[in-house]
Amino acid sequence: MTVKKILAFAASIINLLILIFFFSANSNAQDNNSKRYSNDEGILSIMYHRFNESKYPSTNIQMDIFDEHMKIIKNSKFDFYNPKDFEKEFDEPKKQKRILITIDDAFKSFYDEAWPYLKSNKIPFILFVSTEPIGKNGYMNWEQIKEIESYDFAFIGHHSHTHEYLIDKTNEEFLFDIEKASEIFLKEIGYVPTLFSYPFGEYSKFMKDHISENFSFAFGQHSGVIDVNKEKHELPRFPINEHYGEIKRFKSIINTFPLEYKKINPEEKKLVSINNPPKFSVEFFEDQKNINNINCYSNEGDRWELSNTNFSKNILTIKFRESFKPRRGRINCSLNDNGKWRWLGVQFTVRPD
Repeated sequence: MTVKKILAFAASIINLLILIFFFSANSNAQDNNSKRYSNDEGILSIMYHRFNESKYPSTNIQMDIFDEHMKIIKNSKFDFYNPKDFEKEFDEPKKQKRILITIDDAFKSFYDEAWPYLKSNKIPFILFVSTEPIGKNGYMNWEQIKEIESYDFAFIGHHSHTHEYLIDKTNEEFLFDIEKASEIFLKEIGYVPTLFSYPFGEYSKFMKDHISENFSFAFGQHSGVIDVNKEKHELPRFPINEHYGEIKRFKSIINTFPLEYKKINPEEKKLVSINNPPKFSVEFFEDQKNINNINCYSNEGDRWELSNTNFSKNILTIKFRESFKPRRGRINCSLNDNGKWRWLGVQFTVRPD
């Protein structure tokens, strides 16, 4: 049994114990009543998909730009983060920010273009795999995934079976999809990954609750920087593509820091007519300096504009101009904290009744 399989088995046992003792032994950082401002420098997660596939600009990055991205990180004061440290380090404030590379979907172009670069430079990363497309045209096959998985700096993550819009499915269909993928992972690589990525970054409260019960961590596609107070199954990432991977913007992204908070409402991130627009609020820590410098923008009505915000006793509320339009509603907040830029992003999935 490989070290990864042993670690995965151990993580499964830990997850079971967490379920059994959920209310009595839950992590302090996940309990709103015990959350404390940590001044965590954070883990900044970056998400890629395709490489050198210019006909898909919304999910593609050219390799010369990707190479430049990696050089920028190497030449910065920030190290790459190895996902193997998530379990033992998540609840410990980071004294220095690190960069986590993630790749979604296991496209063949990743294997052909980016994998040789990451392998030769031993850059750690997570490859999130949806099991149904594997082996089909344009996707990696299981032998290639097993090859990557054999390296101690490469980690496989769970990305559902079909990679469909699971939030549009019934609860039963969603559960079947996740279980189907888990069965295939167990068959093909010998374990079920403990890291999860929501397809399209979309999830309802029901979906997140189920993922929380079965995986150690889960990633969305809302922007921001991970800190000890972030919800473990709602972790932010900065999506990178041809438009959002421009060098000046990338340098700005890797120099952002966590904007810590106690709680975001609403917990339900799926919007229908009855809860759209949502009653939105963020409770920040009293220890967060310069919080009145915060600026938020939101895209209700399918228009990005400065949000109508109100502050009272460290609680920020936003009164939206109108409802969010399908398919996604977003809020992005930034804070100039004495020259250190902090970032918070929220994504809603907007569906018709």
